[in-house]
Amino acid sequence: MMYFMFLFGFFFVFWMVSVSCQVSPYYGVLSLVLGAASGCAVLVVMGGSFVSLVLFLIYLGGMLVLFAYSAALVAEPRPVGFGLDYRESAFYVVIYVLCIVFVGVCYCWVWSMEGFGCSTVDCDGPYTVRLDFSGVSWFYYFGNVMFVVVGWGLLLTLFVVLALVRGLSCGVVRAI
Repeated sequence: MMYFMFLFGFFFVFWMVSVSCQVSPYYGVLSLVLGAASGCAVLVVMGGSFVSLVLFLIYLGGMLVLFAYSAALVAEPRPVGFGLDYRESAFYVVIYVLCIVFVGVCYCWVWSMEGFGCSTVDCDGPYTVRLDFSGVSWFYYFGNVMFVVVGWGLLLTLFVVLALVRGLSCGVVRAI
């Protein structure tokens, strides 16, 4: 299982580097969604299935609003991937990867990976309730008012984005 965790961790770092390298918002949002999926897969491998599901739904909800807003602001007929010049974009990708490898090597030298992920979601052995499933009742018992506030905030954000991009003649964002 540690192989899967390192594999999904590598995918997470790869997609986050891809987010930082993108010029077009279309590919940036796609890289962000795949990076969020990889990060949630790391949580699933560690045993936190409920927490990863909630985080993935929150990420997807926020990123859909972000994608609608950025796609409305930057409408390109032919979106650009990493850049116009392939040598320049390859140089930046190599620099990003070398920085990540350097940080990873420094991290492994400072902290040992022994015992990583052993007692993150189990309470006290195999006979107790897992912490991520007991979090469901905590969400609904202590967080009911917060769910309503967050729901209204997301609904308001949706209406704001729709008002910004509702047309070329009557919306706020229009061609000059």
